[in-house]
Amino acid sequence: MPRHAPVPLEEVNLADIDGFADLRGFAQLDTLRAEDPVHWTPEPAPNSGFWAVTKYDDIWTVDRDPETFTSEQFVNLEEVAPEDRDIRRSMLETDGPRHAALRKLIQREFTPRNLLKNYEGFLRELTRATLDSAFAKAADNGGEIDFVDEISADFPINVLARLLDVPQEDTAQLIAWGNEFVGATDPDFAKVRADLPESEAYKHLPFRSPTVQEVFDYGNALRAQRVGGDGLDLVSILANKLPEDGVPLSDQDFNMYFTLLVIAGNETTRHAISSAMLGLMEQRAQLDKLASDPGLVGPAVEELLRYASPVYHFRRTATRDVELGGKQIKEGDKVVMWFASGNRDDAMFTDPYSIDVTRTNVDHMTFGKGSPHLCLGNNLARMEIRLMFEELLPRIGSIELAGDIRRVRSNFVNGIKAFPVKLTPA
Repeated sequence: MPRHAPVPLEEVNLADIDGFADLRGFAQLDTLRAEDPVHWTPEPAPNSGFWAVTKYDDIWTVDRDPETFTSEQFVNLEEVAPEDRDIRRSMLETDGPRHAALRKLIQREFTPRNLLKNYEGFLRELTRATLDSAFAKAADNGGEIDFVDEISADFPINVLARLLDVPQEDTAQLIAWGNEFVGATDPDFAKVRADLPESEAYKHLPFRSPTVQEVFDYGNALRAQRVGGDGLDLVSILANKLPEDGVPLSDQDFNMYFTLLVIAGNETTRHAISSAMLGLMEQRAQLDKLASDPGLVGPAVEELLRYASPVYHFRRTATRDVELGGKQIKEGDKVVMWFASGNRDDAMFTDPYSIDVTRTNVDHMTFGKGSPHLCLGNNLARMEIRLMFEELLPRIGSIELAGDIRRVRSNFVNGIKAFPVKLTPA
């Protein structure tokens, strides 16, 4: 990742989505870590501003303390009105015993042991099928493909389709839904942009998107088919398993859980694979090192996740007055953990803008280090990334950019939406 030119402190504005274009967001985070690590960021109405927490240790302090920094008042920058919170609340916006009970519904499916036993074989076959198709398309097109469309988006969504037990022909729709929700401020993805006034009509819906009802309807049709069955897919588990706290999933619980799976099961892994591949192409010595020693891929996954940082931030809300980084935070203030900044903190990582596939003890923040909200699918994402690079790198004779990189317009997801490459097989 080439460094953007430095941004003076007085020009830093993490609330400005367009200020993240061309990696300027990372330059702003560099400035804050150096000059004002816990920084007050004003926001236009109706929002009220937030504290940007940018140093690794401060982020960890916030994320591991849900009693002081709660998720219950929502985890994105939008300030959801109290009357809309229950209808929009997912597991992400739930703390305490209920949150733990919701996680445990499917947590066992994503343990390393269960993944190795039940999933690695078919995931490797899915990886190979994705790559077979991508290389065939490249051969028919003078070697050129879009890496996102043919590789990094295709593979995770096919994994998700298998986990949900839905037809492969539905994967394009699943991708489109995920794009629209994660890219809620991107004109290429959002039917109604969440940062424009017209989204106010949909403020009671997740992502301020009218499209979310389509996902609810799709998920409910699957649930209706599987209630009372003995399926082992994730929809069947949600349809038939009682949470350990004894409180059944409401229709709203199911809708939000299913929508979260559609997004998390695709978007973050896809963007991590894309950014990691682009970084390796920009730092060829590291690409060559991995290609020449496939045994390095497994350990290097943590470094690739640190470097890729597919999610810029998550928000918490202070439940009491507290001091952090020398600043006085008031009860009710939004406190935003910039995970991507923690992953670039040179107090933790030497030369953090460089990929080092032999770097050890890479204790990155990509999945929410130390948090009760640690990404439920983190082990699956690790396996998908490992399998992709284990299978992809030996097949590459050469790979070069064939056009401009285009990034998702967002200050939430660090995503690539267009990644044209010219690919020659080994």
